[in-house]
Amino acid sequence: MFKSSWLPLAPALGEVLLLNKASNAERRQLVVGNWKMNGNLQQNAALLAKVAAGWQGEHNADVVICPPFPYLMHTNSLLSGSSVLLGAQTVSENDQGAYTGEISCPMLADLNCKFVIIGHNERRRMQGETDEQVARQFVAVHRAGLIPILCVGESLKDREQGRQLETISRQLNAVFAHTGKDVFKNAVLAYEPVWAVGTGKTATPEQAEEVHRFMRAQLGGLASEVRILYGGSVKSHNAQQLFALPDIDGALLGGASLDADEFLAICKAAD
Repeated sequence: MFKSSWLPLAPALGEVLLLNKASNAERRQLVVGNWKMNGNLQQNAALLAKVAAGWQGEHNADVVICPPFPYLMHTNSLLSGSSVLLGAQTVSENDQGAYTGEISCPMLADLNCKFVIIGHNERRRMQGETDEQVARQFVAVHRAGLIPILCVGESLKDREQGRQLETISRQLNAVFAHTGKDVFKNAVLAYEPVWAVGTGKTATPEQAEEVHRFMRAQLGGLASEVRILYGGSVKSHNAQQLFALPDIDGALLGGASLDADEFLAICKAAD
């Protein structure tokens, strides 16, 4: 069983809200829409038109859309002139070569991508991506001048056995071993409890804040600078409560990003 007694004693959630209010305000909120394997040219155009129209002017939050690879160029064109940024859902750790079906960081940079999701739980589970491979992807994204969104999170079994912090520590340390921690000033972390992704279940505010606070503690001197997102069935009805927590700086959205009204409502809650 993982022992967490070495962690600094944490104040109660209400006290944390007061203690960290100022530092939380210093980090700009971020909402990332991961379309996964959804959409077509007509649907994407209609969705992006509504999102771009609803997210004009100056805001206190950044918004990113991550479409499937075939639609990156189309999405980039439709977002031209808007304040919505472009991201990708994954990437190869290799820059070029005989890797059939893979996409490289230089290719993404060519298409004006700014962010890249890596280590998403579906990639880890379905494509067998290991902690080591995710770490190499992180290195490649950082080397290309793009911003990695590193996803970590525990399974239901880990949660039931009280091993969630051990799992997340392992996933983070795999990357730290390759990069150190300083590079995370140009990175984003995302906590996505696997048991809450696409299930309709959401971590309680206390559960989410516990893990986000733990992750922030692992960053050492960068703790107050790095944005950490929550991903796990975030909806417009619970977004405000989650975003009010001191260590949650926005959301990584799946299904909610495919509905323009729902997506914009969550973006405005972050704003």
